[in-house]
Amino acid sequence: MKKDLPVSLAGLKSSEPSLSLSPVLAPATALLEEAADLLVVHLDFAAALDRCERGCESLASDPGCESSAEVKCSLCIVGIQALAEMNRWREVLSWVLQYYQVPEQLPPKILELCILLYSKVKEPHVMLEVDSYWLRDLTNQSLPSYGTLMELHVLHVLLPLGQFVEAEELVQSCEAFSKEQQLEALRTISERRCRWVQQEETQSSPEDQPATVRQKLLGSVSRKLLTILTMLRRALGCMLSHFCSSPFKKTLLAALILCLVVVRLDPAAPTSLPFLYKLVQLCHQAWVTVFSPLHRPPVQD
Repeated sequence: MKKDLPVSLAGLKSSEPSLSLSPVLAPATALLEEAADLLVVHLDFAAALDRCERGCESLASDPGCESSAEVKCSLCIVGIQALAEMNRWREVLSWVLQYYQVPEQLPPKILELCILLYSKVKEPHVMLEVDSYWLRDLTNQSLPSYGTLMELHVLHVLLPLGQFVEAEELVQSCEAFSKEQQLEALRTISERRCRWVQQEETQSSPEDQPATVRQKLLGSVSRKLLTILTMLRRALGCMLSHFCSSPFKKTLLAALILCLVVVRLDPAAPTSLPFLYKLVQLCHQAWVTVFSPLHRPPVQD
């Protein structure tokens, strides 16, 4: 996390000789040097955070001094990096505000660092209210870095949260932006809005896809089953109509007559009577079975 934060500790020691002349700043500057050494060289993040807290507490007796404010800002920057290295980034904002009381008093460097940190960990909503208070303050609006912080707030806080209308209003009302900067910022907001809409559509489609696939599969199976049942019904209907048709009856009658002629040349002979009697019974049973009320063909005009 240390390498990801865009804040360098270079230059902290360059101001130490002049600052160490003040007896009030001497303990704080010594703790700042020790904290930076523990953070960068020894990678002892807990000890570095402890030195930063002790340094900020030592400056509480002289809050109005400009040099004291610079040392305090440097101590907080080192402390923020130490918290981030220990994966305690959720404590960063509350830790800083205990030394600055209100968001409007945060130095621009610390506010910038907090915006980038919470943007990197995908928690931009943490900075939404703090940034709003800071950007509305009239004293902060006169700072040279106001435009840069406004841009960071729009790009790393409002746009990731989908607040495109608020972003457009801030850009259009920001006097720190030139006309070209306003147009560029508005173009960026428009592009991010389009990507936001496309991303929402892409994320919503996989949720609907399983239900759609199931409906398609069930519909396909239902259609196939209905087609098979229809074909079976038609086949049974054709078979029944074939058996109950008039040509079939004539064919059956012709077969019976041929059987009588071939098997029994003399149907009137006494020896033929038992055969004819059994034959008549069989034909009657077959007729009753085949042409029962359930299978009897409809009466045709």
